[in-house]
Amino acid sequence: MPLDASDLGAIWLTVKLASLTTLILLIIGTPIAWWLARTRSWLRGPVGALVALPLVLPPTVIGFYLLIALGPHGWLGQATQALGLGSVVFSFTGLVIGSVIYSMPFVVQPLQNAFAAIGQRPLEVAATLRASPWDSFVHVVLPLARPGFITASILGFAHTVGEFGVVLMIGGNIPDKTRVVSVQIFDHVEAMAYTQAHWLAAVMLVFSFLVLLLLYSGRRGKAGWS
Repeated sequence: MPLDASDLGAIWLTVKLASLTTLILLIIGTPIAWWLARTRSWLRGPVGALVALPLVLPPTVIGFYLLIALGPHGWLGQATQALGLGSVVFSFTGLVIGSVIYSMPFVVQPLQNAFAAIGQRPLEVAATLRASPWDSFVHVVLPLARPGFITASILGFAHTVGEFGVVLMIGGNIPDKTRVVSVQIFDHVEAMAYTQAHWLAAVMLVFSFLVLLLLYSGRRGKAGWS
């Protein structure tokens, strides 16, 4: 069989991680993107730079500092232990935390661009109809920003699937717990099991192509209707 049980387990864990990470990022990234798109505060620059930091930092650097912060002697690690949660390093929870931080710009930036493109006019019209800020956001902003949410979801999911450095640093290589597809491919190559590495890498290649095809087809379709 081209893919054995450990390969299928790594694929399932990767899909689970990417799905949960994308959901969390959409929840916390939406208010961040909305604030960045509309604020005139001097904090906009520092916050935007902080969100985009994973775009330029090597993944191992992010993973290293997360490992230190979440470890038994780190301030976050001590906090989780004081709350009775134990240590989250080398666990699925640690993978989720690292993935959320590492993939944040791939969700926040498309949402920020979508919110900025809406402009002020639709909100002013909604205000004249006595819509509350929340009603305006739910019934005006969210429908208009739908393409941005689709793009953010696709990019966030795909980027999480392709992680290696961050997940290896903070999650290690524990079968069925932290061993995702990228780490599984690395293990196959280290063991010189090139046939299995080829099959698993081919799955990733096809997935990546389909994601990009979906993304660019959607953009072209949108351009065709504009």
